[in-house]
Amino acid sequence: MDMLLSSPTFVFIQVLNSISLGMNLFIIAAGLSLIFGVLRVINFAHGVFYMFGAYIMYSISKEMELGFVTGVVAAGLGLSIIAIVIERGLFQWLYDKEHLMQLLLTFAIVLIMGDLAKIIWGTDQLSVSYPEGLSGATNLGVTFYPTYRLTLAVIGPLIFIGLFLMIERTRWGRLTRAATQDMEMLSALGINVPVIYVTIFLIGSALAGIGGALAAPINSPTPGMDATIIVECFVIVIIGGLGSLWGSFVGALVYGFVFNFGSVIVPNWQDVFAFLLLMVVLLWRPWGLFGKPEREGQ
Repeated sequence: MDMLLSSPTFVFIQVLNSISLGMNLFIIAAGLSLIFGVLRVINFAHGVFYMFGAYIMYSISKEMELGFVTGVVAAGLGLSIIAIVIERGLFQWLYDKEHLMQLLLTFAIVLIMGDLAKIIWGTDQLSVSYPEGLSGATNLGVTFYPTYRLTLAVIGPLIFIGLFLMIERTRWGRLTRAATQDMEMLSALGINVPVIYVTIFLIGSALAGIGGALAAPINSPTPGMDATIIVECFVIVIIGGLGSLWGSFVGALVYGFVFNFGSVIVPNWQDVFAFLLLMVVLLWRPWGLFGKPEREGQ
């Protein structure tokens, strides 16, 4: 705490750490929020998709030596394929079911995919190297800062802008928003709603895989890493508002700042601060900062 008050450079580094962490979490949480916003499915398996993305990154960049960028692309494509299989095989039967049924099914997917990951990659903690050219530090004038973390702080906003433009500025985005309001009417107008649903689930799952791939050099792929990330993502989307892209972005930044500065102010209590913030938001606005109260029947 004394260092926080006496060193502007240290504060600056913690601000960058907060943004970097928040933007990596945003990539993952945005997929979770997008799936809920359109499909109205609480995807508890989103964390295990993130874990598979990290493992795919390890296989592509470390075992096959095909490069970091190839690993990120492979993680996104791999989770897209998994998403299509799961959505068409299982999730399409859940859209009119209660949330408890959705949670039970997605938790079963977590158990199955978690064991599958142990069979394929084992139970040891694996390591992924930083990409070539991003392993050093960048001179920011007042201090040096890890280049890779700085890159994450830039990638997050770029993905946010891309998602925002896709949802708000394209015909497909308008159809997607319409599907959240009245699926029956949209279907009656001749729009193929199942295609919209599977595409949204694919995009959301691919974001989880890409987020896992990008996090792999920092958070080494290991069994059980999905449990931590799914809790963090739920905290973020609940604070920001389930189904809100802006909410996921702001919620991720808030979580990053609370987590990093909380660990400095009271070490080992950063998670407590995050959950205290969650409690305050739920008491003040149960639907989140950018969410909307759910209408009767939704």
